[in-house]
Amino acid sequence: MIKKKFCPSSRCGRTENAMFAILKAFSSYKQGVNRAKTVTRPKTLQSTATCKISSLKFIMAEGFSPDSELSEIISKLWEMDDNKCFPGEDYELDLQGYVCNSREVGDDYASQSLFKYVDEEKVFSRPTYKAFRALLDNYEMDLKDEETVTWEERKENHEFLTAIMETEVMKEAHRYLVSKGAAPEDEGRFKGLLHGIWFKMFRKGGSSSPNSSSFEHVFVGEGRGEDMIGLHNWIQFYLQEKAGNIDYHGYFRRETIRDDDIIRLLAVQFSWNGVRGKPLCSVFIGSSPEFEIAAYTVTLLLDRNGKLEVNMGEYEVELTVHSYGSSHYRKLGTAYMAAARFDDYARKRGWHS
Repeated sequence: MIKKKFCPSSRCGRTENAMFAILKAFSSYKQGVNRAKTVTRPKTLQSTATCKISSLKFIMAEGFSPDSELSEIISKLWEMDDNKCFPGEDYELDLQGYVCNSREVGDDYASQSLFKYVDEEKVFSRPTYKAFRALLDNYEMDLKDEETVTWEERKENHEFLTAIMETEVMKEAHRYLVSKGAAPEDEGRFKGLLHGIWFKMFRKGGSSSPNSSSFEHVFVGEGRGEDMIGLHNWIQFYLQEKAGNIDYHGYFRRETIRDDDIIRLLAVQFSWNGVRGKPLCSVFIGSSPEFEIAAYTVTLLLDRNGKLEVNMGEYEVELTVHSYGSSHYRKLGTAYMAAARFDDYARKRGWHS
């Protein structure tokens, strides 16, 4: 992919307000970044300028109007999730440069990987994380390639669903959906419903044969021409970055719990093997596999669709779910969570993930 020249000092340094002044100051201060990135291949920065901001002041998203019903159940699921990961304990990030172009994959403002480390021994010893990881190599990356589901892959799908159904998060999601008349009470039938939503293969992009699934798009990612689509999961991002496939370019904004400054809802830009790229990708850092499956399944089966606003504990979230198919065969075009709070620079330009 040909990277377009982009000058953050000229674009971000406009003096429209204090944010632009901050961007300009950091751009000047960080000239000459030259550290080597700790991945399996060398990396050349397209520009030594950067828009890094160590701390951003957030404002309420204009017109934020949360869905009260959805906010209540998703907040409850989040609070119940005792399997989420925490920075400093399970992982550590290095945000680095602040990316200023959401329309295309351009200059690179990160000389290091996004993830400084993940405690793999601790994280992947957890049953749901272990079962989730086993699924990530079951798919063809390119949408041009037909998907073939083997017996071993079907077994891994079943083991993952069994693992998450043993968690309190998924049990609560099931109870809630039953109370709404949106899911069968029998656990076996509910697992069958989950399998149909997440793992049943379907045709995408004019393909004559099955080449995609909801799980593949949301959690694994897919290649379409020069673009990467989907890939909204932090575990997959970390593993592909570690393998040298993902080249992190920087972040757009972040949402934090005010008291603890925990980074969760992050929008990033990256390229894939120097060929494909994703200009703007929302990733929910540290969330457990069962929480994301539960949250997106509940949203889907409550017939919510599009960009939705929810309060999730102390987070103000823009939850996007695009679904299609009949009532008997629902599938997800995409599903992800993004920060409903924007830094002033992004808000003025109407950036969305």
